[in-house]
Amino acid sequence: MSEMHDSANNIAYLLAEAASSAGAKAALAIPASEPADMQVVSYAQLASAASQVQRHLEALGVERGDRVALSMPNVALMPALYYGIVAAGAICVPLNPLLSGAELEYHLRDSGAKVLFAFAGTRLASEASSTVLVKNGSVRCEIFTGGEGSPVAPFDEPAETVLEPVPVGANDAAIILYTSGTTGKPKGATLTHANILSNARSCVSVFGFTAEDVIFGGLPLFHAFGQTVSMNAAFAASATVALLPRFTPDGALNLIERAGVSVLAAVPSMYVSLAAALEAEPERARSLRGRIRFGISGGSPLPAPVHAALKTLIECPVYEGYGLSETSPVVSFNQAEFGMVLGSVGRVLPGVQVQVRCPEGSECAPGVSGQLWVRGENVMAGYWNNPAATAEVFDGEWFATGDVARVDEQGNIFIVDRIKDMVLRNGYSVYPREIEDVLYTHEQVQSVAVLGVPDERVGEEVVAVVMPRPGADEGVLQAELNALARTRLAAYKYPRRYVMVESMPLGPTGKILKRDLRVSIQQG
Repeated sequence: MSEMHDSANNIAYLLAEAASSAGAKAALAIPASEPADMQVVSYAQLASAASQVQRHLEALGVERGDRVALSMPNVALMPALYYGIVAAGAICVPLNPLLSGAELEYHLRDSGAKVLFAFAGTRLASEASSTVLVKNGSVRCEIFTGGEGSPVAPFDEPAETVLEPVPVGANDAAIILYTSGTTGKPKGATLTHANILSNARSCVSVFGFTAEDVIFGGLPLFHAFGQTVSMNAAFAASATVALLPRFTPDGALNLIERAGVSVLAAVPSMYVSLAAALEAEPERARSLRGRIRFGISGGSPLPAPVHAALKTLIECPVYEGYGLSETSPVVSFNQAEFGMVLGSVGRVLPGVQVQVRCPEGSECAPGVSGQLWVRGENVMAGYWNNPAATAEVFDGEWFATGDVARVDEQGNIFIVDRIKDMVLRNGYSVYPREIEDVLYTHEQVQSVAVLGVPDERVGEEVVAVVMPRPGADEGVLQAELNALARTRLAAYKYPRRYVMVESMPLGPTGKILKRDLRVSIQQG
């Protein structure tokens, strides 16, 4: 029996429904040219813009299931184009605007995209014309211009139109999210309409988003975390998204103040920067105290001192969670109703199950570490046109995350580390996250990454890369960190080498790129 097709199955239904019930309400708040002003885009305006995109694609001959690549910073055009693409029944392929021409070529070829939407002034847009597929006409490339506060309408059609998403099957492919490619070429995680809608609505339920909320939109919307939590979940609640095109601590705090942000959604590096900025400006911190309901954090562990600082400075509890591109992305989160469990990424969302498996494949007892597997409504259909890679990570409906975790009796999940990040020193397994948690307790550490580098004597040696706080004495700090680690960690775990840096290489969501650090250390 064939799957039922319905407009309500389409991701764009989130926007269409919000526009129908709350058309005059603000969907987006964007910094305007005047420092104190904000430009507001209503749900009706955003839905009309998405409808224009939908009709434009249909006029180009784009059909249901065709791929359309989308590369935008966090500007108003991004959600308009995103929802317009899926409203047409096409598959959206979000891409980082920082990609090079060669990287773009790979993604266009692998996805089989027919159209590319890009933003003027970005690296991807400037190098797109040099790619073979764009030059030979296989991919139609359209470059959009405008300032950070540019109007939302992508085409010159002043009349507002109603967004009417095409009927789709719930399990039809909707989004292809490319992984970071840490173990080879990036793979396209294929997410269905049902994957995204289920995850977004579960987030609304778990986080308690309301139409009165203003969600911080500093996470890149081309990434899974920003797409689901900052955009899709916000629109499912008819909330407002305050967009920040480029994250800086001062820019973020200005946006929070001017837009009246009530919920933060960010990665740990952003929270670290915000806490440091607020500590340096106590008056500003006092003015924000009690104004933000809570924060949401994911991508990597949030250091305990940052939790404490944000709670003290602005009375903002930050709830940590866990997810992957392949899981739409949210698997679990600390939830207010169960109480915050520091060090945990909380309990699973509705419709999601997890299992911790020991090396021999059996399910581990509570509290015992093993690889985390996930099953549920949020798990991808597979990797785009890559059945071999798909088979490697699936056991029936269960998806292998590649993360080591343990689950307690109450169902709280504790991520130990990435399997690939584990350091094997003298035959002992060393998990960098445990060491990072210890080093982060030093008040002069702003950021830290622990990794393994090849060593002839012990196989892999443990190295700590440290970004000190401004004004710290690096020599004194290194000595104190060494003493701290030797006191708190077993002899085979503590770092034998410390590397002090002025900044960390960060990925698009602010996650520290350990592979870049490893290459730098081995070359230096």
